[in-house]
Amino acid sequence: MTHLAASHEIMSHTELLLSALGLALLIGIVAGLRSFTAPAVVAWAAFERAISLGNHWVVWVGSLAAVIGFTVLAVGELVLDKLPKTPSRTAPPSFGARLVSGAFAGAVIGTAFGHQWSALGAGVIGAAIGTLGGYHVRARLATSFGRDLPAALLEDVVAVGGGLAIAALAAAL
Repeated sequence: MTHLAASHEIMSHTELLLSALGLALLIGIVAGLRSFTAPAVVAWAAFERAISLGNHWVVWVGSLAAVIGFTVLAVGELVLDKLPKTPSRTAPPSFGARLVSGAFAGAVIGTAFGHQWSALGAGVIGAAIGTLGGYHVRARLATSFGRDLPAALLEDVVAVGGGLAIAALAAAL
């Protein structure tokens, strides 16, 4: 029995639900900042057995192929985000992709807590918050710095560091 499974036996239904919703909301915010970072983080967490997906529909997320695929996409996004021709995250295709990413990452985390559908919704809400909030914060930081690159790099650190912190918190619960 994993540490996670053992700790879940002593958590009430309400505690599991609130944990799933809170973590899904947070990973959704990460998806709003960097759309592929959230799936990469949950894939690594599943691969390292920090979260237990059991035999649920998302068990494939913990495979080596998924980890490699999501990691390559996340690193690519970190690079592409700095290019001048990259579309705004608030443009409909980009915004939609971030909502889907937040939903997916939220559902994966929610599965570990037995609340995938509620967590899916929380992930979408988090992604909307992260997308819109990240857009405005980055714009203000870019104005303060006099250029966008330092703001973009700071956003990268927040997204990756925040994602890793969320995975560690999920593992600790």
